[in-house]
Amino acid sequence: MEAALELAAMPVVMTVARDGREVVDQLDELKDGGRLPDLVLLDLNMPRMNGFEVLTAIRRDPALAHLPVVVFTTSTAPEDVKRAYALNANSYVSKPVTLTGFMQLMERLGAYWFGTASLPRTYHP
Repeated sequence: MEAALELAAMPVVMTVARDGREVVDQLDELKDGGRLPDLVLLDLNMPRMNGFEVLTAIRRDPALAHLPVVVFTTSTAPEDVKRAYALNANSYVSKPVTLTGFMQLMERLGAYWFGTASLPRTYHP
């Protein structure tokens, strides 16, 4: 994903968390005066806390519940899709298998989430 964003020359700042606990920790730090992300791309298959647990934590926290969360995963299992939406994911996207596919998907996600959709701004520029 990082390589695809870089190659697509998308003007975004991406922060990476290597596991689910790190996602929650980073968001907890940011909600106390930092700039929360405009969009969370969330993998389901992470160590320490899986994506469903992270999504549950985000939705339960009033300071984070408004964040748009796109589940971005290799799973195409119907039960995973249903569960993600039941936990109030904003979208569910399966990861492409090629770098070209990643680049195309990143461009489409960027065009939609940062060009078409109205996002709740969590900071004052």
